[in-house]
Amino acid sequence: MHLSTQAGVCNEYGAKLAKEFGFSRVILSRETNLGDINKIAEIIETEVFIQGALCTCFSGQCYMSSFIGRNSGNRGMCKQPCRKLYSIDRDGFTDLAYRLSLSDLCVGEKIQDLIKAGVTSFKIEGRMRRPEYVAAAVQFYRDILDGKEGDLSSLKRTYNLGNYTNGLAFGQDENFISSAVQGHLGEFIGVICVKNGNYVCHSTSQFVKGDGFKVLRGGKEVGGAAFAESIKGGFIVSGDIKLKNGDKLFITTDVELNKRLLSKKRYKDVEISASFVEGEAPRVTFGGFIFNGDTPLAKAESRALTKDDIISCFKKVDGRPFNVSFKNIEISGNPYLGMSSLNALRRDIYRKYDGILFNKGGRNIEIPLVFPEKSTNTNSKKAVISSDLNGISADIGIYKPFEYFKDHTAFVDKFEGEKFIYLPPYMSGEELEKLKPYLSPFDGVYCEGTYGLLYAREVNKKLFAGVGFNITNSVSASYCSADYICISKELTVKEAARFGGENTFYLSGGGIKLMDIIYCPFSKTCSTCDRRQFYTLTDGEGRKFPLRRYSTSSCRFELYNCALLKCVEGDGVGNLYDYSNGIIQSENITKGHTQLSVK
Repeated sequence: MHLSTQAGVCNEYGAKLAKEFGFSRVILSRETNLGDINKIAEIIETEVFIQGALCTCFSGQCYMSSFIGRNSGNRGMCKQPCRKLYSIDRDGFTDLAYRLSLSDLCVGEKIQDLIKAGVTSFKIEGRMRRPEYVAAAVQFYRDILDGKEGDLSSLKRTYNLGNYTNGLAFGQDENFISSAVQGHLGEFIGVICVKNGNYVCHSTSQFVKGDGFKVLRGGKEVGGAAFAESIKGGFIVSGDIKLKNGDKLFITTDVELNKRLLSKKRYKDVEISASFVEGEAPRVTFGGFIFNGDTPLAKAESRALTKDDIISCFKKVDGRPFNVSFKNIEISGNPYLGMSSLNALRRDIYRKYDGILFNKGGRNIEIPLVFPEKSTNTNSKKAVISSDLNGISADIGIYKPFEYFKDHTAFVDKFEGEKFIYLPPYMSGEELEKLKPYLSPFDGVYCEGTYGLLYAREVNKKLFAGVGFNITNSVSASYCSADYICISKELTVKEAARFGGENTFYLSGGGIKLMDIIYCPFSKTCSTCDRRQFYTLTDGEGRKFPLRRYSTSSCRFELYNCALLKCVEGDGVGNLYDYSNGIIQSENITKGHTQLSVK
């Protein structure tokens, strides 16, 4: 069993929990740093993303698409609102740009560092990508692993969003955010020179009809261009807009390169032997496995089956990547088998062979799932998340710091209920160790990541399993050994009522956190940063989303919905209110998913 990146494993506590539950491998969150990768690899097999798209939000914690359009990213329906235009109310970031859009991941030669860290498997994103991109990406890393130089040029030309980044495992680099360009950037070729009304690019590279280009002006995309004709020392392009001197040209479609990439095929050698004997069922050995037909072969009344018939039939691989060869083809007597029946036999054998290949090394795993009955107990408690618990009346107070590594007593000492400290879905192992001396004022930890199960146990504190656990059914609820749990905010009130229980809560009001952002959206321009606690992200339609900054070993951010959640109390479950987004009252309210309506 392999645990998906959606589980957000990013530290040794999450890795130990995965192993405790019987997993053999974890696919780490893309935010996991190299030091934690090293520690996790000593605990359990690891798989790490090395190439492909990066999500803005921490793995498994994005609700933006879900709450602004009812397309849940956690259920595979993300509409990628993070790729839209936004502005942020900080000097230098007030213009509309792709403020949340990240460049594509490409670790390149740094794959060697991951090998040294003990990574077992490397993951290349190929889903919903063009085949030429997949071919270029696989070849790029195959060459690096074989000690050759990877062909980065081919990779950039097939798909390249934002000139590539090495990702957060190695620290946020200057290419991490692609604020100016959305979509395929390609590879830089040269600049435009307007001569006699023609758009000329001086280049030693050769291009052909069908090659396409993207045009950037002042770092921003302004249009596209296509190859027109070759000239001495370069070529001419035709543009869909009026081009200017100095415009930068990036190739995004390279016809000849795509042909070369798609011409590369990898085949599996399969040897065939066959016995077609009159009066016996056909017998075919295919790839070392023996397959028998269902019916004995009758005697031919006119034309008997020939060896050429069998070879011609089994050369048809129906699109499979097989390179078939023939060893012994035995025909005895005068067997008859019509061509339609012979083709049906071949298709049946290939289908069965597919099943053998796909199930090779597989095993059946029995998991003792427990489906508990709905609890008849009810919970009337109130829990509140806030950055200052003093003056708040609630049964449970969840303190969310702006700075984690400091004495928090002054913010919680006057609160009379149970006190929990809020832990975000991402914390490194080093940060969790550093936090331990500051936990004394608290009865427990409220954690948005599953790593909290083991961390709470180690620090001998109660555990409140937060909304980030994404508990949507009774099975996950029963396996979550926490003192309190909050079920998924993507469930309706009616769905939440099925849980019941004296320890179960439902997000009933306040802010709706849409994203946990583990990088700096200001590209780490620390020297000019005003370090405010709250910023405002504004979309192209004027909707304003609170952006909360807090710090652990570095600055992190939380993005909240543009509307507050209307207080809707759950039936039989406790109510959780999140007051940490800096907005107490607002004209903009939403029912969220509480009644299957979004406003």
